[in-house]
Amino acid sequence: MQTQSHPSIEPSQPNRFASDNSIPSLAETLRQRHQTLAEQINFPVILWSGRRSSRNFPANAYPFRASSHFLYFAGLPLHNAVIRLESGKLELFMDDATPADILWHGETAKRDRIAEQIGADSAYPLARLKSVTEGAATVPVQDAAVCLQQSQFLDRLITPANALQGIDWQLANAIVHLRLTHDAGAIAEIRKAAMVTVQAHKAGMIATPKAQTEAQVRAAMESVIMANNMTCAYGSIVTVHGEVLHSDRYHHPLQPNDLLLADVGAEAETGWASDVTRTWAVSGKFSPTQRAIYDVVLAAHDRCIEKARPGVEYRELHQVAATTIADGLVDLGILHGRAEDLVEQDAHALFFPHGVGHLLGLDVHDMEDLGDLAGYEPGRTRSDRFGWCYLRLDRPLRPGMAVTIEPGFYQVPALLNDPERRENYRAMVNWERLEQFADVRGIRIEDDVFITTRGCEVLTADLPTSAEAIEAIVQE
Repeated sequence: MQTQSHPSIEPSQPNRFASDNSIPSLAETLRQRHQTLAEQINFPVILWSGRRSSRNFPANAYPFRASSHFLYFAGLPLHNAVIRLESGKLELFMDDATPADILWHGETAKRDRIAEQIGADSAYPLARLKSVTEGAATVPVQDAAVCLQQSQFLDRLITPANALQGIDWQLANAIVHLRLTHDAGAIAEIRKAAMVTVQAHKAGMIATPKAQTEAQVRAAMESVIMANNMTCAYGSIVTVHGEVLHSDRYHHPLQPNDLLLADVGAEAETGWASDVTRTWAVSGKFSPTQRAIYDVVLAAHDRCIEKARPGVEYRELHQVAATTIADGLVDLGILHGRAEDLVEQDAHALFFPHGVGHLLGLDVHDMEDLGDLAGYEPGRTRSDRFGWCYLRLDRPLRPGMAVTIEPGFYQVPALLNDPERRENYRAMVNWERLEQFADVRGIRIEDDVFITTRGCEVLTADLPTSAEAIEAIVQE
């Protein structure tokens, strides 16, 4: 099966969302977001940043990460802060650092200075918030303690995000409308994260020949992210057990015949994320069976990116990925039948059980704290079909959207050894032929894609996908 490296689509002119020459200041960006929100709703909005959570005693806290909805409208990762928006106006509520805070954590910018940075019309101590909460909507913060604080300030129960009602539900819909597509300020930050992520993956490939465990490759990758004063956008997946989709173990030794799957992404200081996966041979050279499956996954990846443009249903990209993988497995003698028929019967999902990707933004799975409100077009619901129930995005693509494209192939024992599934797909799978590919536990290839006015741009295109190019980097 022939494959190609992913294309760079529409490089001829800068699009109106991401021109590097037109990135406004932070205050200007935030002011436009506030105004756009005000055009959709006619009630005040109060958003909490959140607070640190203690790990095992009060002074030993987990790293703080501000609520993404707060970040979108406030721009800075402020701790224990609240903003109030009404008619396009921004009010900031937060306390200045206490002497004890300064003793332990050093000097920080005062409230009035922060208000100036983000273009707030006024700034007050946090206690003042209690006098301006009437009739305000909010979105719950994930942390239970902060969610309780929201309920106390607003004097009403704040329900989980997937059970919002009334003006809170209206607010969530308005936020989804804004955050589905990215302005120039947002895409510039995603580009920064993507650039560092590309460097991290190259560092991981280069470190592999001398590494003894997954942990050592992970360290090489995450050190690049840390050196750029960024954090990981999610828990890194660096594993020789690629069949474990979200593996969080790093102790396995690296063997010469292993494939190493690395799903690692940087998050910019401002919270904007990237999300990239590459799979490479520990030895620096794919075996014939590994290369055969890799090319099948790469073909699915490339064809999805070719078709990614405004107006195309994201579900169609998933269909393209599933059909391409099924077709490739037929060519290899693993599946029997016509690719379209195999996908109709969900046979592809034995090896490609997840969706082809998701929204990308301030959250690596953007706005999934709101359930399927962001991922699914109004009136659509998740399928209960095997292989389709994990589709995270079911909307037409629009200019300004950022999405991931990440098809994969996995030999998950729990799926392949399930008696019911083996019986259902007995005539479609050549189980003896599949055994010849035992050195392929899992392969995923993932890039971040920005939808432009006429096509798409691969934000992570500087990281190669071709097998030969990846082998060359590892062999360095």
